[in-house]
Amino acid sequence: MSTSRPRLKVGVIGAGAMGAAHARTLATAAPGAEVTRVFDMDTDRAAAVAAEVGGEAAPSPEALVADVDAFVVASPDFTHADLAIAGIEAGKHVLCEKPLAVTADDARRVVDAEVAAGRRLVQVGFNRRFDPGFLSLKGSVVDGTLGTVKLLHGIHRNASNLTSTDSSTLVTGSMIHEFDTFRWLLDDEIVAVRVESPILEGFKDPQVATLWMASGPMITAEVYVNAAYGYDVRVEVVGDAGSATLEPRTPVVRRLGGQGGSSIGSDFVEHFVESYRLELGSWVDASLRGEVVGASAWDGYVANLVAAAGVTALESGTREPVDVPQRPGLYR
Repeated sequence: MSTSRPRLKVGVIGAGAMGAAHARTLATAAPGAEVTRVFDMDTDRAAAVAAEVGGEAAPSPEALVADVDAFVVASPDFTHADLAIAGIEAGKHVLCEKPLAVTADDARRVVDAEVAAGRRLVQVGFNRRFDPGFLSLKGSVVDGTLGTVKLLHGIHRNASNLTSTDSSTLVTGSMIHEFDTFRWLLDDEIVAVRVESPILEGFKDPQVATLWMASGPMITAEVYVNAAYGYDVRVEVVGDAGSATLEPRTPVVRRLGGQGGSSIGSDFVEHFVESYRLELGSWVDASLRGEVVGASAWDGYVANLVAAAGVTALESGTREPVDVPQRPGLYR
């Protein structure tokens, strides 16, 4: 009798940098997965990625959804909500890259579709929840060694960025990572936000957000998507008994010619390669069990709500409330 474990037939929608990286990770580092279909509007690119991972290019997203057990959404942001809903309607597990949608209303459509279906099928790709460094930082919060958390400071810088190209999309496409991370780290809701920038005209990059949490902590979050020098993510949690800091990975410090330092990468995929591997592997295993792990569609929706308030705050220059409705029973 065969004892081989079942394998999940996975499709990937979007064969750009993120989609291609996910397809390779699934093919090489997720034993429970088999990448069988890849779709991209650029058919040559889809064919190249599919051939690399032993799959085939799909003629359309609809054909891909019909042919697989589960799929990854790594296409442009404006396609995310409809593709996630297509997965729900087909009864297929979906890993949807962040953001879940461009607007909170569209993200709510995904939540409503899951509630109507009576089961959770969508995981949102907030990969930091799987990153060993962030998990260790959360452990320092949960175990009580820091005491009561009072402050949290976050830095998120890219060398350059092609997706967050205006002031609003910097909030909805980049800073949205921080909104989910802080909710998850503190297991708390964001109740108000203010977003400011030293740039007065044109693309307001960098931006600094101040966030207020329901249980009292205050947070500052700097996002700078064209910082030039590299990809840099840092977080410090400050409690009344101590602090814990997640620093960039610097395993080797070189001292040469009177100077010392370590290299800083520019590629966010390389920076978080381990978290993506763990995220995708966990998603595959959970999908085979019929479960959802990581950030839920509800988490994606709340992050979109905070982002919408953040865009309003950036335009108004004032502190804006974040009104989170009652969480449906499906997500409790």
